Amino acid sequence: MLYVIDHPIIKVKLSRMRNKNTDSKAFRSNLMELSQLMAYEVTKNYHNVSFPIETPMGPTKGYKMRENIVLVPILRAGLGMVDGFKSIIPQAPIGFIGLYRDEKNLKPIHYYCKMPESIKGANIIVLDPMLATGNSAAEAIKILKKYKPNSIRLAAIVSVKRGIQTVQKACKDVDIYVAAIDEKLNRDGYIIPGLGDAGDRIFGTK
Repeated sequence: MLYVIDHPIIKVKLSRMRNKNTDSKAFRSNLMELSQLMAYEVTKNYHNVSFPIETPMGPTKGYKMRENIVLVPILRAGLGMVDGFKSIIPQAPIGFIGLYRDEKNLKPIHYYCKMPESIKGANIIVLDPMLATGNSAAEAIKILKKYKPNSIRLAAIVSVKRGIQTVQKACKDVDIYVAAIDEKLNRDGYIIPGLGDAGDRIFGTK
C-alpha cells in the first residue's frame, strides 16, 4: 500500500527543506521534525499490549508496543531521519545498510550491512529521504528479507511515481509512506523539483 501523508505542518517543513537558501543546520532540524510527524503515521497501525501500573492516585492500565520495531536507515541520507523516528520509538534498535548509486547506470552498489540481533521476526522501518529511481530502496528491502522479518515499511520524504512503482513491483508486501510525490526525475536520476542531494544538504558536504 502507498500512503501519502498530507499534513499541513509537514508541508511547511518540507517547503523549508526544498528552499535552496536553507542552510545545513536548518535542513537537518526540519528533517528531524518532519520525520517525527511521519513516525506517528508509519506506526499507527501497530498494536499495544497492556500491563498494570500505579499512578499517584491509584492503579490503571499502562501500554507498550506489542511489535518489535527495528529502524534501518539507508546510508548516508537515511541517517537524517533516525533522530526523528528514534524520539518517537526510543526502544527501537537500529540497523544500517550502506548503498551508493552508480552514476552511469543508476544501479545501487551495496557496501555495508550491520543489523541488531533482534532483526529476525521484527517489524522493520526503512528510512531514506528520497525515493527516486527506487533501485536502492528495492535492494535494501531485498537484503532485509533475508533476515526473515515480520514486516517491512518504507518511509521516504520526497518521491516520484517511478521510484514508487519500482519498489511496488519488486516488493509487493511492503507499505510505502511518503510526504510528497514530485513531478519527475532528471537525466541524472535526481527528483524534480525535489530538494537537491539530501545527503549533501544534511551533512554540508557540498
